[in-house]
Amino acid sequence: MNYTIDSIKEWLKENLNTERYEHSLGTAECAEQLALKYNLDTEKAFFTGLIHDCAKCLPKEKTLEILNMLELEEGESENPKTHHAPVGAYIAKKEFNVEDEEILSAIRWHTIGKINMSDFEKIIFLADKIETRTRPKEYREPIVKALEENGIDAALLQCYKNTIQSLIDRKLTICTQTIDIYNELLKKNS
Repeated sequence: MNYTIDSIKEWLKENLNTERYEHSLGTAECAEQLALKYNLDTEKAFFTGLIHDCAKCLPKEKTLEILNMLELEEGESENPKTHHAPVGAYIAKKEFNVEDEEILSAIRWHTIGKINMSDFEKIIFLADKIETRTRPKEYREPIVKALEENGIDAALLQCYKNTIQSLIDRKLTICTQTIDIYNELLKKNS
């Protein structure tokens, strides 16, 4: 990788809106804290959190152009709000020369997740949801409480409960992968 954190921040400022840039900083900070708590690489977590949404503000046409070049798994292309995750992994590889598969995977799966995520993927997924710069307190609190009281899988389960309830409330479809992950987490937390 040939980058500096400062050069990445500059790139992000140029390619994200202000709120998304703040969210990226918050995710980086939270990922670093979670990595410390779970004995993972804090620098790698900070970097991954920083760039996880690098594709979020791309024009729709560019996002779809890149998405159509990628090999996607079932469910990855169903919701336009999650397209930035696989596209972000692509940009991380092409723009920032990221070759670390764990970083690329954490970026790719930070929105919908997958069954049997690594601890590193889990902390990036959670950091995206509970960072304090842009996420509302009422959204974060139940997830943080689950994390503190019952660990990382319980926090993930709470995230999926929130997501599924939100999709139901908005009368949107729920991809089968989300249901499968929820069911798997429910078994682990029983």
